[in-house]
Amino acid sequence: MAFLDFLDKEHSIAHASYNRWLVPPAALAIHLCIGMAYGFSVFWLPLSKAIGIKEPVACASDMGFFAEIFSSTCDWKISTLGWMFTLFFVLLGTSAALLGGWLERAGPRKAGVVAALCWAGGLVISALGVYTHQILLLWLGSGVIGGIGLGLGYISPVSTLIKWFPDRRGMATGMAIMGFGGGAMIGAPMANELMHHFATATSVGVWETFLVLAAVYFVFMLAGAMGYRVPPAGWKPDDWNEPESRSSNAMITHKHVHVNKVWGIPQFWLIWGVLCLNVTAGIGVIGMASPLLQEVFAGKLIGINASFNELTGEQKMQIAAIAAGFTGLLSLFNIAGRFVWASISDYIGRQGTYYVFFILGFILYVSIPALGQAGQIALFVAAFGVILSMYGGGFATVPAYLADIFGTQMVGAIHGRLLTAWATAGVLGPVLVNYIREYQINHGVPKAHVYDVTMYIMAGMLLLGLLCNALVRPVADRHCMSDAELAQERKLAQDRDAPAKAAGEHVGYGNHPVMIALAWSAVGIPLAIGIWITLQKALILFR
Repeated sequence: MAFLDFLDKEHSIAHASYNRWLVPPAALAIHLCIGMAYGFSVFWLPLSKAIGIKEPVACASDMGFFAEIFSSTCDWKISTLGWMFTLFFVLLGTSAALLGGWLERAGPRKAGVVAALCWAGGLVISALGVYTHQILLLWLGSGVIGGIGLGLGYISPVSTLIKWFPDRRGMATGMAIMGFGGGAMIGAPMANELMHHFATATSVGVWETFLVLAAVYFVFMLAGAMGYRVPPAGWKPDDWNEPESRSSNAMITHKHVHVNKVWGIPQFWLIWGVLCLNVTAGIGVIGMASPLLQEVFAGKLIGINASFNELTGEQKMQIAAIAAGFTGLLSLFNIAGRFVWASISDYIGRQGTYYVFFILGFILYVSIPALGQAGQIALFVAAFGVILSMYGGGFATVPAYLADIFGTQMVGAIHGRLLTAWATAGVLGPVLVNYIREYQINHGVPKAHVYDVTMYIMAGMLLLGLLCNALVRPVADRHCMSDAELAQERKLAQDRDAPAKAAGEHVGYGNHPVMIALAWSAVGIPLAIGIWITLQKALILFR
């Protein structure tokens, strides 16, 4: 449709002198919105009593699975609601893999708009599901349609940022992906306040909250998508010269691999294993952070020598508050790690950064059981903080790793396919932690020790990741596109060597300091508020 032409990639190509520092805030605007996926658990408890309001209305004991799914007279179980979280990350990985090639040709602006429609539209459908009490509408809305929005929104800025920051690939992607980790810090407190505002004697306030969030997120994501600009083909910063030969950094290629070939290239599967194993080791800890701290240290958290089962109800509430602070602290490490480690990778290389992740992670995981048994709470918390920083750092570093190995032309699409590793880890990590814990409890292992075996297994997985990382080598030239194939792909992707001529693409507009300050304020202020709220919760640990 002609009136939507402004979404085409050719209309988002910036003038050669466009200020590249306007692009990261656009990416952050989208990632801070879709990052609320991490905070969706804030809705589980209210939704589990959407019918009963004060207390859940249990389904009849003889009610079958499908009858329970379609029932509008009894409340949902939290385990049933939790499937939405699984759908989020399965659909994120699959949609990113399937739509990555389309994104490279359509451009980040169009992908960002589609992501906004899916994420906000999914919330609207979920609101209808809560209003009519149909769990299938929640799964379809936020889980499936929202999950597609997650995938497109997550990868939409990757290729663009790497091309705008060839000199700081890690830092650029770290800035954007930091937003995904920080989204829940903003969204979860906002959702809590909205639910309290809308709660009545007949409503827990969730469907109304979904509608407000849908409107807010759509506006921010649309603004982010419209803020995307892609550089002209071959653009580079004025004060930076690309190394002329591969010898200066053997792990950075100057050629480009087509996305359709990566399935058959060993380096892709090695990096897939690197990401999957790194994420598996961290994601299981995220899901069980609160009970882990409570069960390992129990009464020691409040200065008494008592196991978890020996604590009174009031004492358990006290240590639960401390564990909430622990969870908040891990969130801060997760976010900071995304920017810090990705930036470090610009200096020590992507492969070197993952060496640090796996070697240091192995040492920390092996040490954690001993720290727990010795009652070293501060060191225990610090160890997990570093582990979670490397978990976040792994996500932020891998796009630059892919660009180094496979080139920048189709890195967004290749990154999309690699995110199937995340979907796999999202199943493996929680299953390992939850089921091993349950097995050991059933066999009489004290709760303070039920995580020891898990930590050793995680350490072993990091050794496998270390091996995968060590085997990564530069891609052979036979896998790379020829000059003619590259030219054809750039034509299909609407890449241009010349500055954009589209209306509104003015050099002065993109370079104005006020515009840059406003763009960064729009994302920086909400992120700072979210960090402050989380930091206040984390301070409970030190009281």
